[in-house]
Amino acid sequence: MSKQKINKLLIGTNNKGKLREIKSLLPKSIKIYSTSGFNLRSPVENGKTFKENSLIKSKYFSKKTGLICLADDSGLEIDLLDKKPGIYSARWGGKGGDFAKAIKRVYRQLNQKDKKWRNKKIRARFVCALSISSLNKKIACVIGKVEGYISDKPKGKNGFGYDPIFIPLKKRKTFGEMKPSQKYKIDHRYQAFKKIRKFL
Repeated sequence: MSKQKINKLLIGTNNKGKLREIKSLLPKSIKIYSTSGFNLRSPVENGKTFKENSLIKSKYFSKKTGLICLADDSGLEIDLLDKKPGIYSARWGGKGGDFAKAIKRVYRQLNQKDKKWRNKKIRARFVCALSISSLNKKIACVIGKVEGYISDKPKGKNGFGYDPIFIPLKKRKTFGEMKPSQKYKIDHRYQAFKKIRKFL
């Protein structure tokens, strides 16, 4: 399958921020479709890992549309919180996916674990699983990660999700403070994309 060049691809997400970022990484020669164009809701993500949830999405959307689908499952792991929110990162924002609410929950749980956490470097990472499926068949599934730590308060209005509270290693700014073009060159989705590019 990978020998055949993919010229049409469905991006299996209803998250506008993810869609924008994935589009920016894809070769210009590929015609891109989004799930909103098909009015498709996301499937129930009942996998135990980022990879499992990514494959649930890419297979589901591919079967619904007949198009080859690239889907992402990603989230934030915080070591002090036993790698939570992890695969539940979006769900911490509640039904509406309110990340301001999710970020408050992160800070609340960090405070419960360690009142002095703001004086320490709390290690965390963003993880992204990208998968490509054609109907029920997996073509590829890869993982990308970016290590960093949690900012003592949300900073920056760029990006989406937990970007305002994540500072990548060797950087001073949160993803929320970086220009998208800076973030896209180093983040977890880019790391995963480097591995999956050969299948496109």
